[in-house]
Amino acid sequence: MTTVTALRRSWDKHWTAWAMVLPVVLVLAVLILYPLANGIWLTFTNQTEANQLAEICTKSITGGEVCEDNPNAWSYVGLGNYADILTGRVGEFWQWTGTTLIWTIAGVTFHYGLGLGLAVMIHREMRLRGLYRVLLVLPWAVPAFISAFAWKFLFNERLGLINSVLTALGFDAVAWFADRWSALFVAVVTNIWLGVPFMMVALLGGLQSIPGELYESAEIDGASPWQRFRNITLPGLRPVSATVILLGTIWTFNMFPIIFLVTEGQPAGQTEILVTGAFRAAFEGIRNYSLASTYGVLILSILLVFSVFYRRTLRKQGEVW
Repeated sequence: MTTVTALRRSWDKHWTAWAMVLPVVLVLAVLILYPLANGIWLTFTNQTEANQLAEICTKSITGGEVCEDNPNAWSYVGLGNYADILTGRVGEFWQWTGTTLIWTIAGVTFHYGLGLGLAVMIHREMRLRGLYRVLLVLPWAVPAFISAFAWKFLFNERLGLINSVLTALGFDAVAWFADRWSALFVAVVTNIWLGVPFMMVALLGGLQSIPGELYESAEIDGASPWQRFRNITLPGLRPVSATVILLGTIWTFNMFPIIFLVTEGQPAGQTEILVTGAFRAAFEGIRNYSLASTYGVLILSILLVFSVFYRRTLRKQGEVW
């Protein structure tokens, strides 16, 4: 049976389902597939804001337009953009990649660890548990740029609350954004503040799906709290954990506003990650559309490779995902 025949039979049998799905497919094609395909094509050109027009038109004395070929029009360059980026002729790809990995691993580790601890804590019966849940979710409800500016002000060298407390305790004020690691620390703290509520809510939902009888049986058998956590809670949270870790990794890897607004790449671009470095390299000055697209394709490729290996690892551990 050919593919065309199979599709025709599927249409005859399930035409209502196809009719309902078709508008969504068209919208996705317009909003995602076409821009993606166009972006990939741009990576093989040298198109910029200055050379994107094949013709240059000027007003004539009579009021009309005179058009002539642009001698500096964009052209096909093959893999030239990839070579320029990967060899360091343009930007600092490998430095940004290293910083991105440190930023992502630190962020996701603290997101998951703190989120799991808070989820376990508020899952228990306690007074004002509903109030605690609302307060812990509040950072997630605040727009990211507001949190970014708030934390940047807290760590301000002269006016920030953190340095005021250090000075009151007899320590010297710290120039947080003058050193790569202290500036990255500030960015990670801000990201933790924003990301922990999501992890907490997701893991709390996972905890509520674990049957309480398992804990009761383990307690009767004399299992300690740690044994119950290790042998019941963690295995029960494995499907949820696999999903939130993947999502958290992708979101943190592409977390543009925190680095861009908090550290601004200070000092001297040492805290740039791939998405912010790509923005500055491609859009500061003359807009380089081809370079921006190349960075986008490289970032997408890294995340796709990670997702494939992550999925294979989960399948080897017996997870159906």
